[in-house]
Amino acid sequence: MITFIEQIKSIRDIQTATKLLYSLIEKKSSIEKALELIFKYHANQFRKSGEPYVTHPILVASLVAHYGGDEEMVIAALLHDIIEDTDCTIEIIEKNFDQNVTSLVEALTKIVELRDEKLAPSSSNERLISSALTYRKMLLASISDVRVLVIKLCDRLHNMLTLDALTKAKQKRISEETLVVYVPIAHRLGISTIKNQLEDLSFYFLLPKEYKKIDDYLTKHDQQLQLKLNNFISKVTQLMLKNGFIDGEFSINKRIKHHYSIYLKMQRKGISIEEVLDLMAVRVFVQNPIDCYRAIGVIHLNFKPLISRFKDYVSIPKDNGYQTIHTTVFDDKSIIEAQVRTYDMHKTAELGVAAHWKYKGYDGLSPKLEWLHNMKLQSDSDKNIEEMYELIKDDLYSEDISVFSPRGELFTLPRRATVLDFAYAVHTDIGNHAKTAFVNKQKTPLLTELKNADIVKIVTSKELQVRCSWIPSMKTAKAKEAMRLNCKQKLKELNTKTGVNILLGIFNIKHKLLMQILEENGILKNIHKSATSQLHLQEDIYHVRKLINKVRKFPLFKSYKLKKQRFENIVLYSPQNYSDTIFDYCCHPKRGDDIVAFKKGSTALIHHKFCSNATKMMDELKPMVFVGWSRDKPNRYKLIVSIENKRGSLALFLQFLAKMEINLLSIELSRSENSLVDFFDLIVELPEKNKDKLKDKIMQKYNIIEFAPLEDAYKQ
Repeated sequence: MITFIEQIKSIRDIQTATKLLYSLIEKKSSIEKALELIFKYHANQFRKSGEPYVTHPILVASLVAHYGGDEEMVIAALLHDIIEDTDCTIEIIEKNFDQNVTSLVEALTKIVELRDEKLAPSSSNERLISSALTYRKMLLASISDVRVLVIKLCDRLHNMLTLDALTKAKQKRISEETLVVYVPIAHRLGISTIKNQLEDLSFYFLLPKEYKKIDDYLTKHDQQLQLKLNNFISKVTQLMLKNGFIDGEFSINKRIKHHYSIYLKMQRKGISIEEVLDLMAVRVFVQNPIDCYRAIGVIHLNFKPLISRFKDYVSIPKDNGYQTIHTTVFDDKSIIEAQVRTYDMHKTAELGVAAHWKYKGYDGLSPKLEWLHNMKLQSDSDKNIEEMYELIKDDLYSEDISVFSPRGELFTLPRRATVLDFAYAVHTDIGNHAKTAFVNKQKTPLLTELKNADIVKIVTSKELQVRCSWIPSMKTAKAKEAMRLNCKQKLKELNTKTGVNILLGIFNIKHKLLMQILEENGILKNIHKSATSQLHLQEDIYHVRKLINKVRKFPLFKSYKLKKQRFENIVLYSPQNYSDTIFDYCCHPKRGDDIVAFKKGSTALIHHKFCSNATKMMDELKPMVFVGWSRDKPNRYKLIVSIENKRGSLALFLQFLAKMEINLLSIELSRSENSLVDFFDLIVELPEKNKDKLKDKIMQKYNIIEFAPLEDAYKQ
């Protein structure tokens, strides 16, 4: 494998490139026709390294052929730049090739690659993500044939192999994009050979010092590592022959982990390369799946395994079709990873989706491509690039876990997925109505993280469950998107009720009359805007006042102009005057949360917009007032308070804070050794002008151990 890659990298002339291509695919008239076109249209074009540009498409086509591409893919690879970079048109391609080739070339052309001069600087993380995801969006939006992805991966692999010709800044920037965009796609398609090559090449250009340290270590210890592997292979071979395996029906290969995988392990565990336990690995190839278990039995009975490292992907394959049994064992003083797979499983592991084109009649597992469909849906939506990235990143990058329904149905989820993620994976309606769950027959909260092989049962309710604050805890795009849609719809419903109730509070008329006026005059459909925009509310007040005067005997002469009334960190807009605002005890929203306010005499009672009590009051048509947070943030303080350890004391303390309108952001318990007193760490918001007064009130009833501002920490 490495020999072929080195061969590709070394080729700089057209003749040698063409010879390599024909060594990989049969010489046909269609291939020759494609070569004639690129010789004609790419003539007098040169790469930055100096060689004729046409060597690039020929070598990309060679990579496509090597990785299992069919004749149509090879032709499309030869022509992949011809429309974008020359005067050749899609009509010329249609005239010379069939519809399949034309469609592939057209799809590749639509994926307009970001040219070097348009790349964002490597130092700009935000622009890196934006440009990489813009490219992914273009890529996914035009794909109807997965073969396009394979060709693009080969195109990027050849570009990475010839990256030396570019400046260091461009090398780094393109390598970053490769890790962000291409490596995850290669992984999802199951093409580990391309994935590993792209990872190591990107690693080489991004972190040359770290790459060199690992490379130097492997070079220095190569002989020692090879001897250990040879010794282990010899032992396993003899043991398998003694236990019923026939010579020639199995084989064992050795390998050292590739550079980037070693680096990732060092980073994840915070260790040096000397501390990486499983640098060495062997692969045992057998004839049939049942032989995988026979072979792993031989290894486990003769070498002590690290049970925590045992993984069976034969019975539970990965979504990309990968099937192998993994184990890690002790051999004398060495630790070696052993993988056992059949020869067909090896084809899938190396070539993924491309194995089906390379090996005719191949019946191995195909990678599941739902992830590509989901990413395309996200890409086609009207979300901005940051929202799209947030939705797909966990699905695309995370390692997978496999969990089961009570019926034994297998579901693959990203690592750290929750029970609610599983519910949405089963069906959107199941997720929307999930009430509680049982994991391995134990009642479990819906936000519990799942582990490999968990069995999950979801209990649903008839009512839709809207959980807006849970969205950041979700790990799958499907769950996040469904919950966001629910919250968006729920928020609009609440804002509609709020807009109506604010008008009820202003005009003091019957609900039936107001609804009749709003519906007959087309105001109701946009009344939800009056809950969040005082300008829209003022317009609605003006129109409703005129319409009320048309149906009443005694006209309304008031102007009903909204007045801004400020109370610490709260702002009210109303024609009426208010003397105070109070945060109700039931929800106590934090700054920035959606809030609503109800009239209670001359006082405004503040609730979280999604508070169940607030919803009940809206349905009861309680008059409301427009409310929002002031732009000036109150200061935040850390308090350590000691409270007597007896039943109800904490509840009384929290009620005391609520009465003084102190916004509690967090609270943690730190119990004393004698358990007579509890110490509570609190973070609260206090208006600066009343800070000392409120502090004195607290000190009159409770013992304050510490009272310190957190301004700097929260400004970061």
